Amino acid sequence: MTTAAEIAPDVPFDIRNLPKVSLHDHLDGGLRPATIIDLAAKVGHTLPSTDPVALAEWFRESADSGSLVRYLETFDHTIAVMQTREGLQRVAREFVEDLVADGVVYGEVRWAPEQHLSQGLSLDEAVEAVQAGIEEAVEASGYRIQIGQLITAMRHADRGQEIAELAVRHRDRGAVGFDIAGAEDGFLPSRFAEAFRYLAEQNFPTTVHAGEAAGLESIQSALVDGRALRLGHGVRIAEDIDVEFTTDEANEADLGMVTLGPLAAWVRDRGIALEICPSSNLQTGAISAWGEEIDQHPIDLLYQTGFRVTVNTDNRLMSSVTLSDEFELLIDTFDYDLDDLLELTLNAAEAAFLPLEQREALVEQITEAYSELR
Repeated sequence: MTTAAEIAPDVPFDIRNLPKVSLHDHLDGGLRPATIIDLAAKVGHTLPSTDPVALAEWFRESADSGSLVRYLETFDHTIAVMQTREGLQRVAREFVEDLVADGVVYGEVRWAPEQHLSQGLSLDEAVEAVQAGIEEAVEASGYRIQIGQLITAMRHADRGQEIAELAVRHRDRGAVGFDIAGAEDGFLPSRFAEAFRYLAEQNFPTTVHAGEAAGLESIQSALVDGRALRLGHGVRIAEDIDVEFTTDEANEADLGMVTLGPLAAWVRDRGIALEICPSSNLQTGAISAWGEEIDQHPIDLLYQTGFRVTVNTDNRLMSSVTLSDEFELLIDTFDYDLDDLLELTLNAAEAAFLPLEQREALVEQITEAYSELR
């Protein structure tokens, strides 16, 4: 697979300096290889390699399997070194530093505290450690960036209510939303229906991984049972879109007639944001129904038909990408221009789990930065 990092299109602006919004970015999928090696040595965890370059390549190759299950196995190593306050705080601090270097001005960092308790931390202590690292990096950056935590429950476990209550406890101390993640197929959001009901009663927003390893039933459950305001990936909503090709009068080109099914129409017409991660979707086989190359990714179909598409990295380490790389990939593949990047970024800003006034300020900040390039 050709990764976004290997593509360098000739564009008349610096993509890395464009203001970006990152909505789907896993903390345990964004560690620096050198940090993994250092922390692993301290906790006695054995790695596939202790060379940073070789370790980075191992993660990318292991994740590039076409299987979400195997993709998720790579997290055994990152989670193993994130079991102490020191490890969590350092990883969070460096994560934010990497977002700053990528031009991100607003980011939501998702992670599952329940996976980081093996060395004695409580759920609250784990969240506090990550928040400390975030705040340390934001303060040191001297950069206009906002970061929120998306507190995540693992969908194959039975701690949904407990994690939902954890998220609400920290709503004024860094937590901005709730998510469920992990093996999607066979674990519908309906498993956590009561937890999602509790979150709705607490007026706490949710985004749900759906439409990646499972299809329309998973998306429907995310919307109904999970009360999702956004769909994590959501790319398989394209299964509910019918495209018929006809030949024009000159017999020179195929024209596509697009018909939305009821679920796709609901998602599009209500502006439910899709947190699409192009490179990751290719790696995990989420787009296998459409093909195995990036130009067959349905992201362009969704974007062109009016869905609120946002662009994200998912896991920077496993996919060996930045958000800048993903933008470059879309430019190279679909010939997107500055107006497209602005629209995709504003889609994300408007879907951010922020109060209205802060979303409006974020939109203004982004729009002004883009206007200076025209």
